[in-house]
Amino acid sequence: MGHPAILMNKMSHHFIDHEYIEGLLEEAKQADNAAISRILDKAEHFEGLSHREIALLLVNDNPGHLDRIFAIAGDIKRRIYGNRIVMFAPLYVSDFCVNRCAYCSFNRGHDFDRRKLTMDEVREEVRILEEMGHKRLALETGEHDGECPIDYVLDCIKTIYDMKFKNGEIRRINVNIAATSTENYRRLKTAGIGTYILFQETYHEPTYVRIHQAGPKKDFAWHLTAFDRAQDAGIDDVGAGVLFGLADPYFEVLGLLIHNEHLEKKYGTGFHTISVPRICPAGGTDISGFAKPVDDAIFAKIVALIRIAVPYTGMILSTRENHDMRKKLLRVGISQLSAGSSTEVGGYAKRQRSEAASHSQFLVNDDRSALSIIAELMDDDYVPSFCTACYRSGRTGDRFMSLAKSGRIGDVCLPNALMTLCEYSMDYGDDAFREKAAALIEREIPNIADMEIRQRTTANVESLRLGGGRDFFV
Repeated sequence: MGHPAILMNKMSHHFIDHEYIEGLLEEAKQADNAAISRILDKAEHFEGLSHREIALLLVNDNPGHLDRIFAIAGDIKRRIYGNRIVMFAPLYVSDFCVNRCAYCSFNRGHDFDRRKLTMDEVREEVRILEEMGHKRLALETGEHDGECPIDYVLDCIKTIYDMKFKNGEIRRINVNIAATSTENYRRLKTAGIGTYILFQETYHEPTYVRIHQAGPKKDFAWHLTAFDRAQDAGIDDVGAGVLFGLADPYFEVLGLLIHNEHLEKKYGTGFHTISVPRICPAGGTDISGFAKPVDDAIFAKIVALIRIAVPYTGMILSTRENHDMRKKLLRVGISQLSAGSSTEVGGYAKRQRSEAASHSQFLVNDDRSALSIIAELMDDDYVPSFCTACYRSGRTGDRFMSLAKSGRIGDVCLPNALMTLCEYSMDYGDDAFREKAAALIEREIPNIADMEIRQRTTANVESLRLGGGRDFFV
């Protein structure tokens, strides 16, 4: 969308230096145990680590150091995020695409019946998602200025926000669309989006150019600098990610962190979220010729190190990962989960009609219902959260980060998580689910440090149970 007919010069992405990153990883292999221990000592203060420090931890495979990495990551997760897990679902509205990306089923070279939802079909998908209890969506499209221009995306956003249900409405729409112009980002900002999400896919430019075979996405620099244009347009919550399995995963981690440091230096705030998808089979693709699979042990280490590097950045895991892996990664870094997801255009309505998926963007490995995932989270003593308060209260960008780094984010996040869980249980749960949620909420309310907020939360929970109000937040 909005891609200019110019070749961006190399200096526009000078903050990613291929030779520098590879050299840093090689140099890091020379670090001794004392240097590693000093870095881990620093990590225990929850102040984050630089990409140079993380490089030493990435290439180190000493079992004792690995144990400590996981312990510190788990401690950071508990101390900063508590046991809250933010819930969301993707909404695919168009699979038309002009790009030829080797890993993606929406590749323009694939022959299948493509779809773009009408506004009535968007409403039907959203109705089903709301019946599942979702309040936060990630809007997803392919890149096609003819079939899916920015005006269509804006129409979808307006349609979703205009919908009202007996149990409320969708309260936050995050947007994952192709890199676009500053003007288009301004229009998205005006439309009231939450986070703008864009995966770099890979920071390894030779790999990037090889697997993005045609289309505007082939321009590495245009894609890489999208967050600069979004920030220039006033979007201060941006969410990054790479597709692990395209290039050396350690290179990718350093690319992510250098990108984050670039944004922090230039705009005062880095990534609001980081997603960690691993490459998996997709319709029409053969990944065997280029994929570099990342095994579970390396993947868990990567998640833990990202958590240590950027303690206050949310980490997102999708249903690409199976049940067991999702449970493991929740302990060492993940703070947001999708649930009950479909990655097909119109997929929620098809599933409700008991029709098989025909062309999903990627294979879903955790196909449990949203309700069953949420119930299991509670069984594991997590608090599923449907909160969207920070965005609606203006706590975004550097304002959010300032609150998080002060240690006071829990003063609002835990109360909001408990109130939205109570609301969810009353609106969508059966008696057994409500009983389980009530017990969890009762255990957690004493953990709210601020007495006034604790009392207000207690009163709001009671009001929700009696049907005297909804959509409470602090």
